Amino acid sequence: MHLTRFPVSSLRGTVTVPGDKSISHRAVMLGALAEGTTRITGFLMGEDCLSTISCFRKMGVEIDVSDEQVVVHGAGLHGLRAPSELLYTGNSGTTTRLLCGILAGQPFSSVLNGDASIQKRPMGRIIQPLRQMGADIDGKDGNLCPLTIRPASLSGIRYVLPVASAQLKSAILLAGLFADGQTTVIEPAPSRDHTERMLRGLGASVETDGSAITLTPPETLRAVDVEVPGDISSAAYFLVAGLILPDSELIIRNVGVNPTRTGILDALEAMGADIERLNERGEVEPICDLRVRSSRLHGTEIGGDIIPRLIDELPVLAVAAAFAEGETVIRDAQELKVKESDRIAAMTAELARAGADVRGTEDGMIIRGGRPLHGADFCSYADHRIAMSMAICALACEGASSIDDPACVAISYPAFFDTLDRLQHNE
Repeated sequence: MHLTRFPVSSLRGTVTVPGDKSISHRAVMLGALAEGTTRITGFLMGEDCLSTISCFRKMGVEIDVSDEQVVVHGAGLHGLRAPSELLYTGNSGTTTRLLCGILAGQPFSSVLNGDASIQKRPMGRIIQPLRQMGADIDGKDGNLCPLTIRPASLSGIRYVLPVASAQLKSAILLAGLFADGQTTVIEPAPSRDHTERMLRGLGASVETDGSAITLTPPETLRAVDVEVPGDISSAAYFLVAGLILPDSELIIRNVGVNPTRTGILDALEAMGADIERLNERGEVEPICDLRVRSSRLHGTEIGGDIIPRLIDELPVLAVAAAFAEGETVIRDAQELKVKESDRIAAMTAELARAGADVRGTEDGMIIRGGRPLHGADFCSYADHRIAMSMAICALACEGASSIDDPACVAISYPAFFDTLDRLQHNE
């Protein structure tokens, strides 16, 4: 199936984006390990997060899903049951990697597998530290799904992360819940800290000393209600659209602005973006509304410590760079190669289809922006972030564009195209 998109003159209106995917995953996982009932509002009803729910249901956790909320009836730290079938994680790297940490400390065996994309994504980075903790875990060809995890006694470790990765950090900390002794993770640069915040909220002792995060295994976790803020990764598409389309103004409501996630705001503001934070609030997770207005963007350099804070937003940031004056250099983003697609190769190829001056590098892209782009037949690579990024690009191209496999956006934003259409009509 292909979806045809046409250029538009402007976007105006108000958007409420879906709940944060990272927080939605963790709320279900930690709610399942807590004592009591966790009520989650704002939960992202995307396929990835539903995969997490499915896996925990297979381990005996009762989870009620309605339009208003997800209710997790916690089994307690040691209450999960052996699944009678394979745990299928779909397209979700977060589900797969974080579950490895939880399953490593269970008294039963389990097998994890996902779709064709997940089966190509390397898991060795997770397997290595978990084995250092004592985990009995094997994968196809050593580091690919399906993964088999057997019962083992875990010991806390002190581990220096080779890269700044919230998934890797979280997998180790979650395994540390079942380990003998403290577990310390040392980050080379800050990555999203939703796991640490939520663990503290549930009563666990998680101490941060500079770049070192130390978990003392708790006797129990206490259920708390979780309000999931809007996902800044989903907001990023509307931020970029509002910036590159003339005479546009959008307000994006209830966006999570955890400092470990706001690299996209910093990068866009460095490019000259007019973005204003309104109505700032929140306790465990900071939230605000974002107002974005059309702006004349210019090129910039994006690399170093900011990359973990905007890794998922880099595809749409590349679109912004294509419409900015001057050169934008994205570096230190090798992690893009092992996402749902090779996002460096994908964005380089698709922007070039539209006539952009773009060159892929080993760790990023060099984009010389400012030239008019034309419509094209874009490939999504079955990657939700590529599909949505090229949909935003199509709005500002000259002539019609098409996008193949648009349904893949359901991974994180099922209503994306409906929302985009509504804003074009200025409703």
